[in-house]
Amino acid sequence: MILASLARRLLVVFLLLLPFQLSAREPSHGVHGMVLFGGSDGLYASHLPLFHAPHDNQVVLKVRFEDPALDRAMRARLDGKTALWTLEPEAFALHRLAPGSAAPLRAFRANVVKGHFERDGTIRERGAALVVEQVVLYRTLSPQPAVHPVARYLPVGGFLVKLIDNRPDFEHIVLLAHPARGPVEIAKHGVEADLPALARQAAVTGTVYYETGDLR
Repeated sequence: MILASLARRLLVVFLLLLPFQLSAREPSHGVHGMVLFGGSDGLYASHLPLFHAPHDNQVVLKVRFEDPALDRAMRARLDGKTALWTLEPEAFALHRLAPGSAAPLRAFRANVVKGHFERDGTIRERGAALVVEQVVLYRTLSPQPAVHPVARYLPVGGFLVKLIDNRPDFEHIVLLAHPARGPVEIAKHGVEADLPALARQAAVTGTVYYETGDLR
C-alpha cells in the first residue's frame, strides 16, 4: 500500500512537470532579449531576432509591469525619449507567443537593462514580473536570402517598427511626434535605414533602436 501510494504521488509530480519539460525541449526555447519602449500610453517589448532558431521570429508585445509603481516609473522614463532600454527575460519557448498556442505565455520575469543587455548595459531592475497584455506582431523569419524593394513599418503606439522581410535586413524602431494613421512604406535603401524618406512620410523624432549586424 505504501509503495502504491508513493508511486501515485510520483506519477502526479511527473504529470505536473511534463508541460515544463516539453516546453524546455521546444526549438524556440531560450533567452529572448527584447527592446523595451513606450510611454504614458503603454509599454511594448520587441524581440531581438536572428535568422536561426531559437530566435527566428519577429515578435512585438504590449506589456505591463506587475508592480504598478514600477510600471508608472518605466512609462515616465521612456515617455518621449529614445534612450535604449532592453529586457533580459528568463528562458521560455518563443512559440508560446504564437497565435493559437496550446500554452500561451501570459507573463514572464526579466532583468530591466538601461542599454543593450548583451553590450555593456546596466541592470536597473532584477527579475521584474511582466504581464503580456497583447501579442501585437508574430512573424516567422525565413533563413533564405531574399530582396524586397520596399521597407514596411508597422505603427505600434507612438512608434514605427520595421517589418523584417529580407535577408539581409535591419531592425528599426523610431519614435514619432504623433501616432501614424497606418503602415508606412518607403523604397528600400539596400540594408540601411532611409531616414530622410521615412521622415517625409511620418513625424519621426528619433531612433530608439537600429541594428544591421544581427540580420545578415
